[in-house]
Amino acid sequence: MISDIHAALAGFYISHRVLSWTGLATVFIILFIVAFAEYFKPTGKRRLKSGQLPRLPPGPKGLPILGSLLMLGKSRHDPFHKDLRDLAKYGEMTTVHLGAKTWVFLNSKRVVAEIIAKRGSATNTRSPMPVSSGIVSHDRRSLLLPQSSWAEPRRVMHSLLSGTALQQYGEWQELESEQMMAEYVLQPQRWYRHHYRYANSVVHRIAFGERLVKSAKELEDMQNCVTFFVGSIGTSLIDWFPDLARLPWWLQVWRLYWTPLGDWNYNVYRSWWDPIRQKIDTGTAGPSFVRDALLHPDTRYSGSDEDAMYVALQLIEAGSDTTREALNIMVMAALENPEVFRTARAHVDRVCGVGLNARLPQLSDMENLNYVCAMAKEVLRWRPIFILTPDHTATKDIEFEDYVFPEGTGFVINEVPVGEECERPDEFDPERWMDGHETDIAHGLWQFGGGRRICVGYRLAQRSLFINIARLVQCVDFRPAGFYHPKILNLEATNEPFPVQVTIRSKDYENLILKQATASRVLEDAKLVRENMN
Repeated sequence: MISDIHAALAGFYISHRVLSWTGLATVFIILFIVAFAEYFKPTGKRRLKSGQLPRLPPGPKGLPILGSLLMLGKSRHDPFHKDLRDLAKYGEMTTVHLGAKTWVFLNSKRVVAEIIAKRGSATNTRSPMPVSSGIVSHDRRSLLLPQSSWAEPRRVMHSLLSGTALQQYGEWQELESEQMMAEYVLQPQRWYRHHYRYANSVVHRIAFGERLVKSAKELEDMQNCVTFFVGSIGTSLIDWFPDLARLPWWLQVWRLYWTPLGDWNYNVYRSWWDPIRQKIDTGTAGPSFVRDALLHPDTRYSGSDEDAMYVALQLIEAGSDTTREALNIMVMAALENPEVFRTARAHVDRVCGVGLNARLPQLSDMENLNYVCAMAKEVLRWRPIFILTPDHTATKDIEFEDYVFPEGTGFVINEVPVGEECERPDEFDPERWMDGHETDIAHGLWQFGGGRRICVGYRLAQRSLFINIARLVQCVDFRPAGFYHPKILNLEATNEPFPVQVTIRSKDYENLILKQATASRVLEDAKLVRENMN
């Protein structure tokens, strides 16, 4: 009997002890979660310096701690942009808490102009991104740099907007476009490859002052630099809880995954940078942005050689990828809206002649081909390449109408509803841009960002789009060659973005293209491209 009582008491003691430890562990976990949630409370839920609470626009409640991170992650892979349109249902502005950050999505042109443009002096920095900006980009990609680090790259890149530079670069844009048109004649089925070669080659020549001579592997690596970098933005939780990057290095286990990507990206950049750097040092380099602005004694970039390398190479990767995508969108527009394409062709024929009397359009035709300029703007509105801009983060508390936004709030242009703020948004209609500002691609269009952080290369981009759209409209016919979805534009994994039958308009235009390519001495280069692709 006594032994049974002892056994029962011992069992009670052990179970009670286990329950006590379990309870303590549970309490500790709860306290840790509460402390974590309090420490990483989103910017928009913290008191302002004055002690008052923020007054923010409505938005989804989100999950504890994570906020709406799952929604944002899903939306970036949705070609139909359902979640981004749903955010606009809250009104002109929508508050979204993302980890420790608070973003306000700007859903109308009016509030974009008010917050990004008119208040640009207070909204032109970036929130910290320890992984995508730090580890992957070695803290050197100006796109994500805070205001203090961004000003110097911006200063030196501003030369891209000067009239003298645009004239010099325009000659190269026309030359590379003539080669692209010859490639269309020689290999029409590779149309999307010609877009990328053009885009990469012209920006390479602008940046480095020489024609592009790179292997297929080198070009693939450069395109992957863009793909992997963009794919890293916001992918890691550390970008949404940036204070975690203050932990001791031995606790930053995520570095094991991201550091190799950053080092690989750096090495690709270095393989492109070192040859041109050596030519500049020996005085054998031709005119270029790097020689005449970035490293010129009068305008020399104040950063290190590695800093200068990132300025030059991000110009190449950004300029080439966006132009390629925009030209692909133009082809989709031609499939979906052949009547618009015919209207544009009539405009070009009126200015440049028809048949045996035709000439290729030139950049000097922009003022007389305002419909084509409007077409370029509509390409970017109709299927926006950038569905969200990088956040414009407030450097001080901001009062706007009935709201009070605390310092650190990120403002993001929600490009999909902003672009659809028009009549019949699903239709591709260049007429909506025929307002006297056709030749200013940034007027009324926010695809290049806005305010002080607008893309400095937007005029170069406009000229590339104009010259190629005008020539493709004039000389090439595009027809569907199989099933496609008009909103799914990037299927390069299947060897083409979407199935297209490409034919030259007539023998007269084929002869026109080849004659011009011969006179410009780029026909042999086009033939070499054909050989390398086969």
